[in-house]
Amino acid sequence: MVDFSLSDEERQIRDTVRSFIGKEVIPLEDEVLRNERAGRPGLGADVIKELQSKARKAGFWGINTPEEYGGLDAGPLMSAILTIETGRTFVPFSFGGSADNILYAGTDEQKQRYLIPTIEGERRSCFAITEPGAGSDARNISARAVKDASGDWIINGEKTFITGGNEADFVMVFAVVPDAGVTCFLVDRDMGWKSEPIPTMGQWGPASLVFDDVRVPNDNILGEVGKGFELAMAWIRNGRFMIPARAIGAAERLLQMAIDYANIRQSMGHLIGEYQAIQWQIADSQVEIEATKWLTLYAAWRVQQGLDARHASSIAKLNGAEMANKVVDRVLQIHGGMGYTKELPIERWYRELRLLRIYEGTDEIQRRTIARNLLKGHVRLGGIGE
Repeated sequence: MVDFSLSDEERQIRDTVRSFIGKEVIPLEDEVLRNERAGRPGLGADVIKELQSKARKAGFWGINTPEEYGGLDAGPLMSAILTIETGRTFVPFSFGGSADNILYAGTDEQKQRYLIPTIEGERRSCFAITEPGAGSDARNISARAVKDASGDWIINGEKTFITGGNEADFVMVFAVVPDAGVTCFLVDRDMGWKSEPIPTMGQWGPASLVFDDVRVPNDNILGEVGKGFELAMAWIRNGRFMIPARAIGAAERLLQMAIDYANIRQSMGHLIGEYQAIQWQIADSQVEIEATKWLTLYAAWRVQQGLDARHASSIAKLNGAEMANKVVDRVLQIHGGMGYTKELPIERWYRELRLLRIYEGTDEIQRRTIARNLLKGHVRLGGIGE
């Protein structure tokens, strides 16, 4: 028997988060839109910090963080469900108390310097593997780290499209050590790396990071020399199913906007919701959202069960990214000219959701991964329950 229901505790957690997003976060959307139209950041860091403080008082701190570090340790499945809820708004809010999963691979001293302060919100990190010449092909990175006579490492290279790179005070940067391979280094900003903002069509504010003879102590290697690629893949795999989860929340919110509008907007003497052209767009959107929801929750379930979730996560990510872009396009079309204006948030969603098809593995890379797994027999069709 397959049970798709949530426990009473899980339902209570989900509903509490939904209420928090509805009462505390969504009301800030007009302010975000005004600020962005004026060329200012959507919300100031102080506002985000206040929201996170309110959430912490409500018991939501470190959704994925182990209890030993003061977190909720909700697990992958519940984390996906909560990400659906936070995805219902475009306000740049996330619950505090979390740190990148690979920081837990650090030494005790590294945990004291980087992991715990990040969990407490005292430090900000970023993950830097993408380069101008190495995007989807992460194995082709050219940044180099060479050990000098003092025992320190000298890093040279450039990273691009780094989320949080403008705000971070330390970076998990991946560089090639000659004759050893890709290695991850924890590098404080005051060690000398510089960041520059990269303007984009949406509100995502990535950075270009430049390392010019940046000196890094040997103690700042995360994991082992030459074992950085495994850490990078662990970081990427850990969050891939969260992307379609966020897409679900956004798409459900947008679809509700379309439903509400179709029930009040009249054209040629009829509500537009009475026209088959509109009904089909609404129906197709609902079907696609539900399909993404179960693909995403299945991928999260596999992670939670300790099963290999790479294939399932690629399927969910590909499906969710394409679904969200189809839904927002339909919702804009249903709203007509008003959907194209900046008076409504639809065009903003339109620009933001386009990113889902690019970052953390493009559509093309996901298709390549899925096809390769099937062609080489790494997965097989009809493998339910395996």
